[in-house]
Amino acid sequence: MTQTQRYKYPLQLPQSLKETAARLAKEDGVSLNQWIVTAVAQKIGAVQTADDFLKASAAGAKRGELTGSLDKAPDVPPEPDDTV
Repeated sequence: MTQTQRYKYPLQLPQSLKETAARLAKEDGVSLNQWIVTAVAQKIGAVQTADDFLKASAAGAKRGELTGSLDKAPDVPPEPDDTV
């Protein structure tokens, strides 16, 4: 897809989400469509950045490093607030 190609997608939002997005778009001085496109682009950027970071971190990891770290952790029961 080139920069100028556009695709329509029938988006169904809960009413409260649509109302909030419309209010924020108005505050930003943009259309609801533009606001939603920007929000989706920001989410894609965040997910891709996190994915790239995790892949780069994992690339330098050596088998057994995590196990070694876990072996150093104390063997104690969880705190009462830590259990579900």
